[in-house]
Amino acid sequence: MKQVVVLSGKGGTGKTSLTAALVRLAGRCVAVDADVDAANLALLMPGQDDPWRTFTAGRRARIDPDLCVGCMRCSEECPFKAIRMGAAWIPVVDPLACEGCGICKQWCTPGAIRFEGHEAGVWTVRRTVWGPLVHAALHVGEDNSGKLVAQVRKEGARLGSAENIDLVLVDGPPGIGCPVHAAIGGADLVVAITEPGVAAAHDLERLLDLARWFHVPAAIVLNKADLHPAASADLRFMAAARGVPVLVDLPFLPAVPRALARGRCLLEVEGLQEPLDACWAGIQRMLAGAPAPAEECRPAEPT
Repeated sequence: MKQVVVLSGKGGTGKTSLTAALVRLAGRCVAVDADVDAANLALLMPGQDDPWRTFTAGRRARIDPDLCVGCMRCSEECPFKAIRMGAAWIPVVDPLACEGCGICKQWCTPGAIRFEGHEAGVWTVRRTVWGPLVHAALHVGEDNSGKLVAQVRKEGARLGSAENIDLVLVDGPPGIGCPVHAAIGGADLVVAITEPGVAAAHDLERLLDLARWFHVPAAIVLNKADLHPAASADLRFMAAARGVPVLVDLPFLPAVPRALARGRCLLEVEGLQEPLDACWAGIQRMLAGAPAPAEECRPAEPT
């Protein structure tokens, strides 16, 4: 089974829309939306969801009113000020402030405090015509440590094995933090989508460094390449210096946001079928272990 992760050093570069197009070009695969803070791949992959399942991460304090004597020592010692006096002179825990550190329990002489698993999000599997889609939603205010990302990736791999599907396409989170680490580990290929510009180039460099750290080969898709030809040439030069192929240039088309607003795929936008086919062909070559064509790696002169 091969796992391809579509990433971007910054948000808004077209990662999700590219992933949705690759899912359709793949024919049948397992799709995973690992951007659990703002999962929207499901908007471009209609289907029927299974019942939502709870994702538990961390723990929160609970106070047993039958054992509590109301001494409030727990409130005094809590470093996060998460315990306050409630009704009937029994302290209550604010679940948004509690970090599950356990200090309150150490000071509770009657033993009225226990810890329970904390529901941090939910996840499910959607059945689509292109194969299953695993997607999730982190609850408001919860930290994205990467655990939910790891959960949806694990379920995607399990579905691939159970349904004899040999490709998992992951729509990864933006940036290079812990959620991206959870998305990239053990992958076979990183497809980094970027756009011309100083900020995007800086973020792309950091992302390529991360892929190299995890020993995962990478390739680049240059989106909106025609908006700033000089910056696009700089990106190509940087990619060639690192030995990373640029699979394809995608043009800027005003029809793209209009199509996405209607839930349409990039393949339905006139002028994108051919470059997206070339992108998918390049991904297949890299998954098969073939070197990228020389013209894809040829450096451009820096501006």
